Formats: sequence, structure tokens, C-alpha cells
Amino acid sequence: MDFKINIIAVLVAVVANFILGSIWYMPLFGKVWGKEMGYDSNMKPDMKVMMKGMAFMVIGNFLFAWVLAWTMAGWQFIPGANEMGPLVNAINSAFFLWLGFYVPGNLTNTVWEKKSWKLFGINAGYQLASLLVVAFILSFWK
Repeated sequence: MDFKINIIAVLVAVVANFILGSIWYMPLFGKVWGKEMGYDSNMKPDMKVMMKGMAFMVIGNFLFAWVLAWTMAGWQFIPGANEMGPLVNAINSAFFLWLGFYVPGNLTNTVWEKKSWKLFGINAGYQLASLLVVAFILSFWK
């Protein structure tokens, strides 16, 4: 078995995912997300905390893209996977990973931590969008 990972595609996916997260949690859903999380909208975040959070977000995005690249490379050895093409492989990878790994965790958080279904929708929506963006980049840019 020969696993080939395009590190440039992984790094581009990291940047794209960072941009998506910034747009998703700031202009698109930032106010609603903050309200659902119980944050005071008048409180200005500490820049040190913001920078630390962004650094860990980049590290997390790298791990996410790197592991997804390895996972998608491994699935290419399943009979018939290559005939599906990059679009179908990206959608299947993103959707089934989201459904099997992200949705259950979000459901558990919503119920046991008494989080709102609105917060569930914002977070689960971002996770699906993130998986799709990264999977498309990795699938089409081999």
C-alpha cells in the first residue's frame, strides 16, 4: 500500500478551514453563537486569550486536515472507490465522518450539558461545512 499525502493541499486546507471558521463564528453566527454560549456581548475579549485560541485553532486545523488526508488516502484501497471520482469521494468522506463522529458528540452535548438546539445547529453546521471544504481540497488536489 502506498499512501500519498499532498502536504501543500493539507496546508491550503488548514488556511481555508481557518477562514471558514472565522467567517462562520464571527459575521455569520457570532452574535447568536455567543448568546447561546452565555457570553456577555458587551465584554471585549482579551487579545492574549484570542491569540492563544487562534494558535490552537491552527494546530487543530492542521491535525484535522492531516488525519482526514490519511483517512481519505486509505479509503482509496476499497474496491470501487476510485471509480466514484473526487467529488463523490469528498462528499462521502465529509458526510459520513460528520454523521458518525460529530453529530453524536453534538447530540450528547446538547442533551447532557443542556445546550440549545440552535447551538447544535450552528456547531454541527460548521463541522459539516468544514469537513466538506477540507475534503474537497484534499480530494481534488492530489
